[in-house]
Amino acid sequence: MKISHIKLNCKQSSPSVGETSLDHVLVFFRSPVVLNIGGKQHMLKDSCAVIYSSGSSRSFVPLGDSPLRFDTVSFRTSSAERSYLSSMNVPFDKPILLEDDYVISMVLKSIKSQSIRRSRYFSEFAELSMRLIFIALGEACSEERAYPGEVLPHYAQLKALRDSIYDDPINRWSVDEMSADLGISRAYFHRLYLEAFGVTCRQDVIESRLLYAAELLKSTDLSVSAVAEQCGYDSDSYFMRQFKKHKGCTPTEYRRRPFEYDE
Repeated sequence: MKISHIKLNCKQSSPSVGETSLDHVLVFFRSPVVLNIGGKQHMLKDSCAVIYSSGSSRSFVPLGDSPLRFDTVSFRTSSAERSYLSSMNVPFDKPILLEDDYVISMVLKSIKSQSIRRSRYFSEFAELSMRLIFIALGEACSEERAYPGEVLPHYAQLKALRDSIYDDPINRWSVDEMSADLGISRAYFHRLYLEAFGVTCRQDVIESRLLYAAELLKSTDLSVSAVAEQCGYDSDSYFMRQFKKHKGCTPTEYRRRPFEYDE
């Protein structure tokens, strides 16, 4: 399975109409959407995903006044992989409702992060990651499901908070304010967040800023210093150390690389 393109945190207010290329396209909608698939309209208020088959048409618009928020990944499959998807009962060209979208959101972020690092094992990592997504979609299509929200206190609020961190990476996120909003102590907040997502809140804040920094480095001519400032860093040197530590290269080296997995 080869990933040819991945883009996160897309925001769109106007309708999107078009056809997919030779690739399949997974679109993960994180806000209410109106889909038109095969001449049938679907109005979906909760998170959902659609795997558009190669050459199929895509038509979707925001449901309501707020911009549509979504992630997208294009990929190619072999005949064996298509058989695997069929065995998982994952449908193509049909909306899949997601009562809990944590796994898909987390895995897409991991794929994007690894594509920035340009690991020698990225192809293997991406293939295994896509299989995790397909498993999550297969479970979403089944009748018997269990969700973290059923057993972990404040899970829905924590998940919404985590989405906000990645949607607004330059915000000055304060653990004291976030725990107060949930009506829990700082220590309990840290424990719940780690239990829910396997990482600390601080790690997510750092990752969200570095993903945003990578996008700015790719899509703008801003200096490294300006990118650091726009991503909420007071120190250029600290920003560059963090970028190299988490992404495996300096901001300047990253900017010079060809972007195999991005438009």
